[in-house]
Amino acid sequence: MSEPDDVRATRAAYDLVAFDYVELLRAELADKPADRAMLCLFAELVHGPVADIGCGPGRVTAYLAELGVDTFGIDLSPGMVQVARREHPALRFEVGAMESLETPDAALGGIVAWYSIIHTPASRLPAVFAEFHRVLTAGGLLLLAFQIGDEPRHLSHAYGHDIALDADRLQPESIAGLLAAAGFAVEAQLIREPDTSEKTPQAFMLARIA
Repeated sequence: MSEPDDVRATRAAYDLVAFDYVELLRAELADKPADRAMLCLFAELVHGPVADIGCGPGRVTAYLAELGVDTFGIDLSPGMVQVARREHPALRFEVGAMESLETPDAALGGIVAWYSIIHTPASRLPAVFAEFHRVLTAGGLLLLAFQIGDEPRHLSHAYGHDIALDADRLQPESIAGLLAAAGFAVEAQLIREPDTSEKTPQAFMLARIA
């Protein structure tokens, strides 16, 4: 099966910006206590290995590891994986796609998808959540982060580079419905107002296999 154009475009964009991206966002979590709180809640509840899917340069993977989580990162972009391995040599990072994970059934206790589902068209999110369900063990946890809104964005310049990258803003109610259809039950969610670097409210959603 041929790879969708949006997947190729997303990979190319993040390969291009990887080395600047890590510098610009290196300390991002330090200024976002609400975001850290959701990661801490996830870390307290999860059991078993965790995949940080769409891990980018590995900052969330590393934060989870600091919290004692057995975690590794997966990213579509080889450039991002290269940077993540350089930044966090003690952790494992792999190239992979969230719609076709090279992970056995029921192998994971948890998944974090931190602003990574936003590059997948809404029509394919049911397949993504079904894939997440497949690789999670019974009672496994899923933590999502995404921007709230209705209008898609097309980025032509970001992180100091000219790129072509689409990103969707999503509604929590719609995502909760898709999760329910895939066999998840939402256990907690946090919506916070945008900070000075953001334009829209941010959503964090914790769900468990029902």
